[in-house]
Amino acid sequence: MEQLHPFHPDVVVLDLMLPGTSGLDVCRRIRDRDQVPIIMVTAKGDDIDVVVGLEAGADDYVVKPVRARVLDARIRAVLRRQDASVSDSVRPRAESHGELVIDRAGLTVTHRGEAVALAPSELRLLLTLSASPGQVFSRQQLLEAVWEHSYYGDIRLVDACVKRLRGKLGELGGDPRYVQTVRGFGYRFGSP
Repeated sequence: MEQLHPFHPDVVVLDLMLPGTSGLDVCRRIRDRDQVPIIMVTAKGDDIDVVVGLEAGADDYVVKPVRARVLDARIRAVLRRQDASVSDSVRPRAESHGELVIDRAGLTVTHRGEAVALAPSELRLLLTLSASPGQVFSRQQLLEAVWEHSYYGDIRLVDACVKRLRGKLGELGGDPRYVQTVRGFGYRFGSP
């Protein structure tokens, strides 16, 4: 944690089982201070462990044992998505959706005038959905667009990220205004 800010890593590869502390706690502490992409690498592969890791703020979750080639490919994918988000400046600088303002060029989001700190995967999800308001995206489409994964079993990544994004936009419970569920199909961005 002390080396995070002076070092400024491009990505953090984090094990859940750390001596003296929990990788989940470290992930949450990193996410509170920084939006650097986080990949959790752990032997814990149960669905609940994956969901808890993603909800703690991880952008990807890899179960050990993992081959170096696979981990390298996951790191490159996370960095590629981050680079794509940074270079996406073709659209107008800021778009307003009610109380939500998305600055695509500056990669910032404000809600009710307050800055919203989003993890890279949350920002990519919001950018993907808000680029086509009203269009329904399946979980598989979002998985491929946001995480560049095609394995169907990883769709829980989408649900966990939607939950975190809704929480940061103050939309947990009730009827979400922005990230809406289309039962049996997926999600859509609904501008109020």
